[in-house]
Amino acid sequence: MTLDLDMSTDGVLTADTHLIQSFADLNALKQNDARTVIVGAEGSVVRDSEGNELIDGIGGLWCVNAGHRRKEIIEAIHNQLNELDFYSTFYNFTHPAAAALADKVASLAPGHLNKVYFANSGSVANDTAVRMLHHYNNRLGRPNKKKILSRVGAYHGSTHLSIAMTTPAYSDGWDSASDLVHHLKSPHYWREGDGMSEAEFLDALVEDLRLTIEQMGAENIAAFIAEPIMGAGGVIVAPQGYHKRMAEVCAANDIKYISDEVVTAFGRLGHFFASKDVFGVTPDIITTAKGLTSGYQPMSATIISDEIHDVISGPGGMFLHGMTYSGHPAAAAAGLANIALMERDKLPEQVRTTGKLFENTLRGLSDLEIVGEVRGSHFMMGIEFVKDKTTKASFTPEDNIGLKIARAAQARGLIARPLGNILILSPTLILTEAQIGQVGDILRETITEVASTI
Repeated sequence: MTLDLDMSTDGVLTADTHLIQSFADLNALKQNDARTVIVGAEGSVVRDSEGNELIDGIGGLWCVNAGHRRKEIIEAIHNQLNELDFYSTFYNFTHPAAAALADKVASLAPGHLNKVYFANSGSVANDTAVRMLHHYNNRLGRPNKKKILSRVGAYHGSTHLSIAMTTPAYSDGWDSASDLVHHLKSPHYWREGDGMSEAEFLDALVEDLRLTIEQMGAENIAAFIAEPIMGAGGVIVAPQGYHKRMAEVCAANDIKYISDEVVTAFGRLGHFFASKDVFGVTPDIITTAKGLTSGYQPMSATIISDEIHDVISGPGGMFLHGMTYSGHPAAAAAGLANIALMERDKLPEQVRTTGKLFENTLRGLSDLEIVGEVRGSHFMMGIEFVKDKTTKASFTPEDNIGLKIARAAQARGLIARPLGNILILSPTLILTEAQIGQVGDILRETITEVASTI
């Protein structure tokens, strides 16, 4: 059986005229089609429809942690579909794959996070966390405790609720449940420090949280949600100790702490979960997706504490939340095989070495004229470009600096993600030392070339 693809006369896949793409300038695609059609992949490399091999510097989209075309995961999906193609987890139904994956995820999660709800995207995982906490507070007789604290610079998804928790720039021209969310100050010291020491800046961020709670009333706030390292908001790393101190203030005010590990979990920072192992925090809820199956199947998890579960599973109520594909057998099989592969190959441990090499290689680009800040950790990095290093003056949107550099890098064999004045890199976790060196060389040549044309 072969797919009926739209092919040109020379056998090359032509542009799709029916697919609506995500986070794209749809008008520009109509006027001047510049799609890159990816047709194959192996390891850390993908192949486009013109036969070019490209290092996958964005890991699909923060997600192909174990690398492309891993036969262990593919065979697990195939075998599961032959055994049980689908059954739901509604009502009293379950199946072995979902139960086994929930058990495995709970065993990897820190502390008292022992109950797992599966969905199919990080956005839905975060929506689920909020819906659960709203229900939790209703059952405790606290119907006003519903507000969510997020941060300027955050990215938590693009569904109606999760986009409200995302930095406002992502919802320009789009409506959201913004009445539920208050955004705290960005923890980006390089941009927002304003002459303070990093310790003083951290104190100011904690004070912002305290004042916000005082003004809004802790009795009205359900949760604070935070990515351990901000992802699509610009790969922003908060000052050391930030998460622990914010969690302490939340706990003192009976505000639940949600750690959005959609990107950071499953090895990207060198551990299965980063909240406790890297940042010293055991949250009340962890949300994750992406690396859970390494992108081989769409799946997410909302992992909640025993205490929250005890309340929402008590007598006299129903859990009125669910998606048809929650805990899909093939997705669960992919997750189990993916985790088994990571444990067998000690991939998180490997990342602690190769990820640091990748990080340091990119930090070495700081000497370039237009590189303002290189930030991130391990295989989660961002490069911000500036017109002037001294003043940190930004390029204008019309300069399209990130896009120009991304396109020039792609021409040299590297896919990177432009985000305004920032270039994001989140490659597969199996990147070799030689490939890391190649990425560094391509970026140095590309940035130098683009800078010479400005």
